[in-house]
Amino acid sequence: MIPEAEFVGYNPLRDEPKAPDESALPAATPPAPPLSMSPRRAATYIAASTLLSLTQGLGQNLIATNVAQIQGYLGATTTETTWLIAAYMAPNVSLSIALVKIRSQYGLRSFAELSIAGFVLISLMHLFVTDLQSAIIIRFFSGIAASPMSTLAFLYMLEAFPPARKLTVAVCLVLTNISLASPLARFLSPALLEFGQWRGLYMFEVSLAFIAFAIIYLLPLTPPPRAKVIEKLDILSYLLIAIGFGCTAVVLATGRLYWWMEVPWLGILLAIAVVTVTLAVVIELNRTKPLLDIRWIMSKEILHLAGTILLFRLIVSEQATVATNFFQNLGLLNEQIATLYVVMIVSMVVAGLCCAAVMKPERGPIIHVVALIFLIIGSYMDSQATNLTRPENMYISQALIAAATVIFLPPAMSAGLTSALKRGPVYILNFFVVFLATQSLGGLLGTAVFGSFITIREKFHSNVIAEHIVMSDPLVAQRVAQLASGYGRVITDKVLLNAEGVALLSQQATREANILAYNDAFFLIAGISFFALLALLSHVSFRYVLRRMPPRMTAEIAQPSM
Repeated sequence: MIPEAEFVGYNPLRDEPKAPDESALPAATPPAPPLSMSPRRAATYIAASTLLSLTQGLGQNLIATNVAQIQGYLGATTTETTWLIAAYMAPNVSLSIALVKIRSQYGLRSFAELSIAGFVLISLMHLFVTDLQSAIIIRFFSGIAASPMSTLAFLYMLEAFPPARKLTVAVCLVLTNISLASPLARFLSPALLEFGQWRGLYMFEVSLAFIAFAIIYLLPLTPPPRAKVIEKLDILSYLLIAIGFGCTAVVLATGRLYWWMEVPWLGILLAIAVVTVTLAVVIELNRTKPLLDIRWIMSKEILHLAGTILLFRLIVSEQATVATNFFQNLGLLNEQIATLYVVMIVSMVVAGLCCAAVMKPERGPIIHVVALIFLIIGSYMDSQATNLTRPENMYISQALIAAATVIFLPPAMSAGLTSALKRGPVYILNFFVVFLATQSLGGLLGTAVFGSFITIREKFHSNVIAEHIVMSDPLVAQRVAQLASGYGRVITDKVLLNAEGVALLSQQATREANILAYNDAFFLIAGISFFALLALLSHVSFRYVLRRMPPRMTAEIAQPSM
């Protein structure tokens, strides 16, 4: 999360006057302008933020990208191993809401030191995991310990820039670093798994955690003034929100594997989520000093922003979910896709730097248009995949999607923070509730939606293909014979040999059905991106026309919605 004082340019160590003579100065003397940080020190803070972002991101993604590889080590099925993701996300999706007030009341320095110490301790505990049950428990606490890390990454990046560039350059760079974690985890995973399986993954994370531990102690952040901001009802409201968000995260992470209507406990968890979040909303609506301003969150401007961010978060799930799983279904391993991940990483870095160079508040819609065009082109190109498609065939398309992933979010986040600051620093917490719900839960929702869509379409295509596979068809009989001929020297029984040919043909049919299902998902993403682009252009055009109209006509148009 991002501290309020950082955005308004207030620095309590530099901006306070030094023991002024009150009789000699006017009562309303403004604070002195903040001193600029030296380039070398600023670069050090940027590097520290990058390390913290990658440490937190790799901890989150190393398990998610290697479920199939670590399930054997833990003696679990793929479905059981997915609980590691659910356990991590359950506390992680909501904890940053509480951290904003905790940091304000108990001080930034204490917050940073305790956060990194907890993260190092939990990272070390991963090395002692021996079974699935202990792994799930550790991953739950890892989700708690990792939440402050993204906060610290934001703070260190913001520390390096003057106030005028915090909402532009700083936001672009830190969000780029966070986006890099997913492809970087996939790129590094083969070497880490070869080094030591589960422990290899976390030996690397522990190493990063210890480096981050030293950095936080050597590079202190400028502390904002403390204030007693936590009230008793804040605790109750947060616990209700945490339970609701946590239950939702578990359902989204596991629902696709257990299938949505097959197990009753998924519905029970969703019911609990609805009840707890509703209770939290009722409590907040009736408080004088609410933890969350529900009326502001439900305003037209914020709902529009939330819908935009959520829709984009669903769309960019294509890269993390659909494209990677497509190659895994073709039988390719992470090390065979490594170059594709390098292309993604380079594209993200270049796009993030370009976005930081050109980003201004008024250029947000243009940047969003470019991002959506990249998504449309990239997703449509991927929708033409076949069983001969290999990673090198997707370099351009995935580079476009990676660039879109990086450049879309900074303008949206900057606009949300600007809107919050217009209402006062306290509204930053309200914005981050919106941001968390659309990013953390939105990412899980995207994975669940597209994963379920692919499963449904695979069943559809399998049935269509199966209808055309009949032995009375000469082409089918010829294909079965060709596939079985490779086993002719070891299987002499013609009935068994024919059965082996049929089984091989069935495997090929399933593979083709999966390819068609992934193509459908790629095309769906391209279609959603296209309609999002039309909606954005229509919205921008309407606002442009509205600004060109006389004030009296503008008021008449706006009157019905008032």
